[in-house]
Amino acid sequence: MRLPARLLPLSAVTAASTLLLTGCFSKSPSDDSAGGDGKRVRVAMMNPPRSGLSPLSDDAFKLSRWSTAETLVTLDADGDAEPALATKWQQNGRTWTIEIRDGVTFHDGTKLTAESVVRSLTKAATASPKPRILDGVDLTVKADGDSVAVTTGTEDPLVPQRLSSPQLSILAAKAYRGKTVSPVGAGTGPFELTKVNGTSSATLDRYDDYWGSAAKSPGIDVKFVPDGTARAATLRSGEADVVEAVPVSQAALLDKDLVTEVPMPRTNTLYLNTGSGPFKDASLRAAAREALDTESIVKGVYEGRADIAKGLLGPALPWAADLRKPVERAKSADPKGKTITIGTFTDRAELPEVAQTLQQQLQRAGFKVKLDVREYANIESDALAGEFDAFVLSRATVLDSGDPAAYLYSDFGSKGSFNISQLSDKKVDAALEKAAGTKTGDARRQAVIDAEAAVLATDAAIPMLHERVIQGDAAGVVDVEHDPRERALITADTYVK
Repeated sequence: MRLPARLLPLSAVTAASTLLLTGCFSKSPSDDSAGGDGKRVRVAMMNPPRSGLSPLSDDAFKLSRWSTAETLVTLDADGDAEPALATKWQQNGRTWTIEIRDGVTFHDGTKLTAESVVRSLTKAATASPKPRILDGVDLTVKADGDSVAVTTGTEDPLVPQRLSSPQLSILAAKAYRGKTVSPVGAGTGPFELTKVNGTSSATLDRYDDYWGSAAKSPGIDVKFVPDGTARAATLRSGEADVVEAVPVSQAALLDKDLVTEVPMPRTNTLYLNTGSGPFKDASLRAAAREALDTESIVKGVYEGRADIAKGLLGPALPWAADLRKPVERAKSADPKGKTITIGTFTDRAELPEVAQTLQQQLQRAGFKVKLDVREYANIESDALAGEFDAFVLSRATVLDSGDPAAYLYSDFGSKGSFNISQLSDKKVDAALEKAAGTKTGDARRQAVIDAEAAVLATDAAIPMLHERVIQGDAAGVVDVEHDPRERALITADTYVK
């Protein structure tokens, strides 16, 4: 098992960082093109691409954070829909009519049309697996003159919010010509993705024909640095201008003026396998819940830079706490030395240490505990296949639509595509269905909390803490985004002095 950096001897951490940083931000092929027109923004990102930057995967959020691929709709701070590539939308029963913005060109010079939108959305709707935002949604798309008609199998009040997901980005026809979807030179944003070097780096240049305000920076040079210690070191050394996901253990080592901390809709959760193994027994799931001391994890692992969880939804959604009521759960039983395996990944530096802490707590409660810690790319498929008894995951709860219902369905619906807990519960499914069908507003928020309660009652997931965004920005960076939803990072307004 690989230990987190903070548990290694200092000499080992230093050596590892030095090796990872060698040439980390060497001269980009596009540097010369910047000329005297400002500095390129150098970004150190945590996770390398998992699916070749396909927008139909989680890689879509990288495209969004680089402002290279855009959606029909964006969300404001409250999660309400705002125009982007679409200018207006109107609902008539199961069908939403969406007007497409005129005068937009893709990075390959072709024009955005209703047919372009139909192609991209249809590709997403018929993908296998579907993007999470379309879990449980039967969606068809047709061109209607200069507009697009989006029809769902049942009346869906959340269609505009769904269309804001980066996984439903609109790309040029060239993106879909191969076996996989390639966003290179096919987006509509202020920056054009011009080169991808596997899982090591990516290059983006300013797109001069952008339909909105031109980018202030001539380009973006991205390096993927999974090791948290090495990633934070790029800010200290001056090799990066923006560093995402600074590990808690490294935040205290940085100049406090260069670190921004924002509560975010991300919950560190222990998922328990309800389909097989010891945790198929609800009383043992209850025993695991009672064994957890989340306060010690917040203080010890996160050094106080997190919030103790009261539910799946945290302080980034302040309405949740006001609506939440006590949940009735199963009674616990003696584990009697049952052996369990906890899986997690190294990409988020705190998670291996969280797993070690849980191991100790659960052993004291009477379990025998093994750990399996790998890089996320090498462990995700096993987690989704139910290969672990428990899995520690840092999970964004409104990442896709700005609305928690999609996350709850994806993770806890019996047909959800990210159902690590292997949960299949009729009461949960009914609560999720009600939440998904309720119109936006107070009634929907209450339905979401009721669905959360139904999930918590099963102990299929034990929320431990709510994380905060810890981002590092060099002193010369101007107007970089600090987005709790992790959708925006470098925008047209971002530049380096």
